[in-house]
Amino acid sequence: MMKSLLPLSITLLSLPLCAHQEALFELTFEQLMDVTVELASKTSETAQSVPSSVTSFSQQQITLLGIRNVYELMNFVPGFQSTRGDWVGSVPKEHARGVYLDNGNILVLLNGQRLNDASFGKASVYAPFIPVDVVEKVEFIRGPGSALYGSNAFLGVMNIVTRQSARQVQVGIGLHQSRQASLNYSYSPDAESSFHANISGYKTNGESYTEQRSRDPQSNLFVELGGRWGEFSGSVHFTRSTLDEFMNLSSYSENNFHTSRNIGARFNHQTSLSDKLDSDLTLSFIRHEIDSAGLIATAEELGLQNDFFNGPKWQSEDLTLNWDLAYQYNADLTLHWGVEYSLEEQSKAGTYTSHFDPVSGEIILQDQYYLGDIRGLDEFAAFDSLKQDFDSYATYVQLKYALNEKLTVFTGLRFDEFIDIDSKLSPRVATIYQLDPHHAFKLQYGESFRIPVSNELNSNDDITRGNPQLKSENIKTTELVWNMAYARWQLDLVLFENQLDDFITLEPVDMAQSRFTFNNVYATTMQGLEVSASFELSDATWFKFNYTLHFDEPFSASYKRFGSWQLNHQFGHWQVGLNGVWRAQVKVLPALIPDDPDFQHYEQAPHWLIGGTLTWHLAPNKQLRIKAQNLFDKQTYAFDPRVYDGRVPQQGLQLLLQYSQSF
Repeated sequence: MMKSLLPLSITLLSLPLCAHQEALFELTFEQLMDVTVELASKTSETAQSVPSSVTSFSQQQITLLGIRNVYELMNFVPGFQSTRGDWVGSVPKEHARGVYLDNGNILVLLNGQRLNDASFGKASVYAPFIPVDVVEKVEFIRGPGSALYGSNAFLGVMNIVTRQSARQVQVGIGLHQSRQASLNYSYSPDAESSFHANISGYKTNGESYTEQRSRDPQSNLFVELGGRWGEFSGSVHFTRSTLDEFMNLSSYSENNFHTSRNIGARFNHQTSLSDKLDSDLTLSFIRHEIDSAGLIATAEELGLQNDFFNGPKWQSEDLTLNWDLAYQYNADLTLHWGVEYSLEEQSKAGTYTSHFDPVSGEIILQDQYYLGDIRGLDEFAAFDSLKQDFDSYATYVQLKYALNEKLTVFTGLRFDEFIDIDSKLSPRVATIYQLDPHHAFKLQYGESFRIPVSNELNSNDDITRGNPQLKSENIKTTELVWNMAYARWQLDLVLFENQLDDFITLEPVDMAQSRFTFNNVYATTMQGLEVSASFELSDATWFKFNYTLHFDEPFSASYKRFGSWQLNHQFGHWQVGLNGVWRAQVKVLPALIPDDPDFQHYEQAPHWLIGGTLTWHLAPNKQLRIKAQNLFDKQTYAFDPRVYDGRVPQQGLQLLLQYSQSF
């Protein structure tokens, strides 16, 4: 794909240019603050009027950060962090408000379509890389979102909106033999119709990790085609990611492999049924596929002639119909009502393995059952129970009522029924008091849930046994918000309390603790403070920072304190964007890992990760840019309890020289 993208990109550089093309990255402070969000309420709101704690990034802001993957934006969101941890292929792992678990507590949407799946629950297992080159904006809800979006909108929601009105080509080269190319194209023959395409490819040999004797090569492809025809719109997308060799199922090996694919389609019809009633009808389909295997045990550890590899060969699908109605009674009262029906299932549950007995249909760790290499089995009897339907229906209602010029109330309620699994009622209420044009106070309460996935309900392997009696995880969140907005600065303070109930954790099946099952046994309270601020230092310079403090100890050894900053300065034809991510110390003692007698000690010192961009505006429509992450090549680790020493190495210095041209 990279070989075909590069000639295409070079060809497009010679296309005629629009005479009035504006400089792409002339982002003023006024534009930075003039942000409207719809994710949290389905109504267009400002930072002061939105009934949730939200963070939003424009395409220009994202580019100035110098990041490559949309998940890395979480490091610049109060209450959120993203690291690389162990599971299938060492995909991105989300930390949210003191909770670091691997079961999909954040709902990820692509243009409003769910990327979380029914097998693992996480979006990043099947879509671990979404390039920033295709993104127009990203909105985050920090906190509960189930009242509008159902399961997985537990600790937050991230909605990725792709570019639909851009014409741009980008090519880049970087460290570790990295190559990047992307194309954004749009065409509007008239006011009633349009077409857009986003194509992005990225490949790298990865950096070398001496201690682990491993590299982390990657290859990623993203393709989206879409259009609008009057009241109708639609799009299809395809993603493919490979993450080979690096950590997979707790071990490193040149033979480890991970390939995940998504193919999705979304069709929408929007119309006004009357001067007060609007209809929004959406039909969407997505298929997730994964082929992955990791080193489980070496030949030396097993006393065999060959290493043992194992991993999932799984597939799941989701077909969803959603109908939303918006009724504008008057200027003070707006009602949203919606219904949703989803047919979701894990349709395939095969395995990749190096040892297998075709007669018994079982994995047997003896030399006579070695297959010669790692082979995929489409059918594997031990995994048959994973093939389960997650059909559901839901209805929701939301009311926005302005009592007077200063006081506005949002109330909402959603009911979800997951057939034969669980049913949930998710309420929320937010009161917003606009004291004066500069100060707004909010009191917000919401409840959210996460439905158990097939891996937790029905797994049946040498490590875990599913529990079909599992209930949903639940959270109750209360937030007190103070928003201050002036011409040259803005500040947000959020105090939150999370009451977490019925958390799903692992428990030993027998006294020998050789096998584990899942159970709803954990409950805790998490309180914290989130601060975010933006300042206009001059006409050419703006500065942003955020800081998070958890008053309670985070769950699963996440970060108790962390923050970030971003500085942008323009001078002449040059633009500098600098940023930093700070994380406090993480220390884990053996007493916290009682199930692993070999675990000794884990400690990651406090550290800064510095990055940014340097852009040379060659012309209003041409830029040459250097993008950097971890500029000082800081060696850091993230904690993961499944790894024998708890340490998962994070990426070092990343540099990319990129040329961009709009046409």
